[in-house]
Amino acid sequence: MTIAVELAQFVTQTRYEDIPPSAIDYAAMLIASTVASAAMGAPLDSSGIVRRFEIERGGVADSSAWFAGATRLPVAKAARINAVMSDAAASDDSDLRNITHPGTPLVAAAIAMAEKTGADGKDVLAAIALGYEAAGRINGGVVPGLIWEKGFHGCMIAIFGAAVAAGLLLKLSAQQMTHALALAATSNAGLLAAANTSIAREYHAGLAAMLGVEAAQLAGLGYTAEETIFEHPHGFFHTYGVDAHASGRVAAVTEGLGETWQILSEMAVKLVPGAHPYHAMAEAAAEASTMANVPASEVVSIVCSLPKMRTLSGPRHPTDLIGAAHSPVYFAAASVADRGFDWQHLSLEKILDPEIRRLLDLVEVGEPPTENLERYKQGATVTVKTRDGRSFSKTVYAPLGSATRGVEWPDVERKFRALCPLARVSASNIDKSVHVLKHFRDVTHVRQLLDLLG
Repeated sequence: MTIAVELAQFVTQTRYEDIPPSAIDYAAMLIASTVASAAMGAPLDSSGIVRRFEIERGGVADSSAWFAGATRLPVAKAARINAVMSDAAASDDSDLRNITHPGTPLVAAAIAMAEKTGADGKDVLAAIALGYEAAGRINGGVVPGLIWEKGFHGCMIAIFGAAVAAGLLLKLSAQQMTHALALAATSNAGLLAAANTSIAREYHAGLAAMLGVEAAQLAGLGYTAEETIFEHPHGFFHTYGVDAHASGRVAAVTEGLGETWQILSEMAVKLVPGAHPYHAMAEAAAEASTMANVPASEVVSIVCSLPKMRTLSGPRHPTDLIGAAHSPVYFAAASVADRGFDWQHLSLEKILDPEIRRLLDLVEVGEPPTENLERYKQGATVTVKTRDGRSFSKTVYAPLGSATRGVEWPDVERKFRALCPLARVSASNIDKSVHVLKHFRDVTHVRQLLDLLG
């Protein structure tokens, strides 16, 4: 039995009642986080360009592009627009093992397909949990190769969540789902270098959502692909992983299906903006600065230590959202200056703040930690040194909002309420949307949420 067949049989045979309630709850939080992220990304140029492009091409009015009048388009096109918006402001979710963003294309695809098929809340939540399961397990087969060693972008993984969720809501058979996965495996491409330096990052997310939906739709019509695409000598794991077969990671992809859940162990919702590898660093820097309890002008050094990191990537002096979102130096400096890091820190006002910019040149990388390495989930230690010779250190092993620490509704709701006004959602509709999201399992049609987003 091939990996594609095993995964397809599992996701098509698992029902809502088979999924742990906590995983269902996390799926609802993932919807809330993804919509909130899209609200932050909606005003950005990349989102506007893709929205205009798809509206001009038009098509069957099946599914809604969120916000701005909720134009209805073919499923794959609506999913693309919504995924681009959600990824554009670097505020979506991550699988912390190698920073893929499966939730954005997954939720965009699930909501768009549910609008077309009339699926209820339970069907959508199950599709999201199972889509995350498939994407997370496939991701495990290419850790650490895909991104850090080979330079591909996480959209290569995110497409599987979109394909599975769309396929489940289309009620594909196990055989059809096998081919949806196989088609997805050979559909997408993306380079990390482009994602870290340009608006190609959200372009990747849009492709993952759109191509994932199309893989499911085509498989449902009878289109087939190579069933051994994952384990093939020249297949997915060989191409994108490093010694994936020899390491045993490929064999582990389908072990214990249904016994553990990726959404409960690997998901991390962004509760502040920017690249997830630096969220714990920001948290540690803020706490170290609070411990120091001196004005930023009294700080003389900020030392950041992360496993395997000997240089600080990204721009040292960012001047825009893209640069700041991928600058560990900015995360550390801003967090020390303000003793916290929040949604406003990707605004131009904060990026160009003179106090923060003075601290940028004081950030340096320290020796990587050597103890408790198994506890680090994109964690970091930050040491703040003051002019009077004192030193204050704080270690944060995993960022707030990660499954490791537990994802909580109050944190996700705070994000939703903070970001949705950016897409001109009214206060009243935000209140109603929060209620719908918290009780999503009782929703009879996703329009109960979509009608509130406008």
